[in-house]
Amino acid sequence: MNKSSLFHQFVSFTAAIHQVTHDLTQNVTDANITPLQYKILEYIKVSQPVTPTEISDCQHMSLPNTSRELRKLQERQLIEKFNDTGDRRKQYVRLSNEGEKMMEEAFACIEERFSQLIQHASQQDLKEIQHALTILEQKVFQQKV
Repeated sequence: MNKSSLFHQFVSFTAAIHQVTHDLTQNVTDANITPLQYKILEYIKVSQPVTPTEISDCQHMSLPNTSRELRKLQERQLIEKFNDTGDRRKQYVRLSNEGEKMMEEAFACIEERFSQLIQHASQQDLKEIQHALTILEQKVFQQKV
């Protein structure tokens, strides 16, 4: 196995992931939120509760910029902040009821678009895609560098 070739294939794959993610998530909310705010809400949805620092790290943003965006989302009542019961200095973020509702609607739209992408895949293809995703999650995406 040529690891350099594998690396180049992986880079191409991750670029394709970004493009497909962009296409799947474009205009999925009718709320007036920015693409960055959507990405923050999406991350919170799949990882909640999260800290502002975790959001900052995941979105490659400075903590002050993250705090500003979180404030805007809180003003729109899409997120809630709460303190850790054991350490009052530690703050967590989760979706509010309104944020949950909005993200469920967005995910339903994304799922419909995804279904269109795989509509011609056979049952065997779907099993292989699921297996490949499982391996990628276990061997590549769960690794801390």
